[in-house]
Amino acid sequence: MALDAQLRDWAPRVLSIVRIVTGLIFMAHGTQKFLSFPVGEYAGSGLALNNPGAFAGVIELVCGFLIAIGLFTRPAAFLASGTMAVAYWMAHAPQNAFPVNNGGDAAILYCFIFLYFVFAGPGPWSIDARRHRAGTPA
Repeated sequence: MALDAQLRDWAPRVLSIVRIVTGLIFMAHGTQKFLSFPVGEYAGSGLALNNPGAFAGVIELVCGFLIAIGLFTRPAAFLASGTMAVAYWMAHAPQNAFPVNNGGDAAILYCFIFLYFVFAGPGPWSIDARRHRAGTPA
């Protein structure tokens, strides 16, 4: 029982860690599209405003940053979750019925982890938590 209690005590902190890592990785998709960093297949692809990925790139960059620092986490996660659902159904699902074959597994995972953040919140290591402790509504 002692291990279970220790794990339960750490759950909010691990939520914060998962949020930070997920936000940073999501943000990297946006930095690749708009800042060409890291260099890769999609580097610079979001610069053309008529590019369908440009909207997703803005969400990845802005919401990824907000989620990583834990500021306006719930609304940012809600927007990011919806964006990933749309990305999956518009870009991946038409290619193949199976996510492992259509390249949409990351979009599905992002969609559901962001949806989880909408309900679970940012965890204690966040600007939202600090604002809440200071008496400002999160």
